Amino acid sequence: MTVTSERHRVRAVKPPTPTKTQPDVESEPWSTGAWRDGSPHGTRRHMDIGSLRFEAGGALPQVRIAYETWGTLSPAGDNAIMVEHALTGDSHVSGPAGVGHPTPGWWDGLIGPGCPLDTDRWFVVASNVIGGCQGTTGPSSQAPDGQPWGSRFPFVTVRDQVAAEAALADRLGISAWAAVLGGSMGGMRALEWAVTYPERVRRCIVLACSAYASAEQIAWCQPQLLAIRQDPDFAGGDYYGRPRGPELGLGLARRIAHVTYRSEPELDARFGRAAQGEEQPVGGGGRYAVESYLDHHAESLAARFDANSYVVLTESMNSHDIGRGRGGVEMALDRVTADLVVVAIDSDRLYPPRLSHEISRARASFGPTHVITSDHGHDGFLIEIEQVGQIVRESLSRTLGD
Repeated sequence: MTVTSERHRVRAVKPPTPTKTQPDVESEPWSTGAWRDGSPHGTRRHMDIGSLRFEAGGALPQVRIAYETWGTLSPAGDNAIMVEHALTGDSHVSGPAGVGHPTPGWWDGLIGPGCPLDTDRWFVVASNVIGGCQGTTGPSSQAPDGQPWGSRFPFVTVRDQVAAEAALADRLGISAWAAVLGGSMGGMRALEWAVTYPERVRRCIVLACSAYASAEQIAWCQPQLLAIRQDPDFAGGDYYGRPRGPELGLGLARRIAHVTYRSEPELDARFGRAAQGEEQPVGGGGRYAVESYLDHHAESLAARFDANSYVVLTESMNSHDIGRGRGGVEMALDRVTADLVVVAIDSDRLYPPRLSHEISRARASFGPTHVITSDHGHDGFLIEIEQVGQIVRESLSRTLGD
């Protein structure tokens, strides 16, 4: 696609060429990076939770949740921990890339024997969120008529996501979580768990998140949603089975988002004004190194994710407001009985620390906000494993009520 204006012809943005991550399970095209029935399961499992009604209206007659577990559930069922993924994550929190998993675990180093989430003690669960594209029912899943849900998929709120997880917990025999933790969109769900089901959460660790989606966060999401919806190959959300899906729009959305995930000092230190290799960005049609970096992330996401899921989950994040219908944020936080631990990243410009401080004013909060030092911006909650791990260890080792 070439972008034009009255005075300038702008360098073409090359559509990503996704690496094939799914086998040819059927003969018709599959124009998305979504996991597909018939593809290898890897270490994921599936649980049918029945029908689900949605907060904003609509329902699904049958919902399947993809999840992974580590460790062993105790006979009393009291050692279970839920780990919540962010926007483009999934249930594969820990483990290598391989058959069924196009990428390695997104929080590798946090789960395992002797790790902060010590599997010799804890039973760790992670599920792919409702509306996702890695095994849980989402827009790319088959509807009762045999076609993908596509544009017919209901509007999903964070509360709907947590309701689906609660149904999964019921079927796993988990009446209460020893802890629920997550960052970004995962932090939204962790906090929503503590507000909606206070009797089912003993500890809640919220990283790089807020009690509600702020105006700026919603503003950053708008161009991402428009980039996907205005891609001609989006076809109103019904692109499955076509030769090509909206990879270009999804790639543009990822580029916009990724800038907000990192910090300005980091980007400047890593790339500055350097050209990409031998390319000539000044008059030669080449790229700066930072542009190549964004291109890489755009192509990687298009190879493993679904544009409709990106839209559904982004709008879910925009819906986030624990105070909606509960008398406001302060009254909603008063419902929390869990040991609440709030974590911010000092260089996070998407979820700045002031928004974390608002949560840590809750009566249930165990002290002030923990602030992680990082040059990596919002993504620091994924990268600074040592600092995150130490906070998790301290929270899990603390006797409740101390």
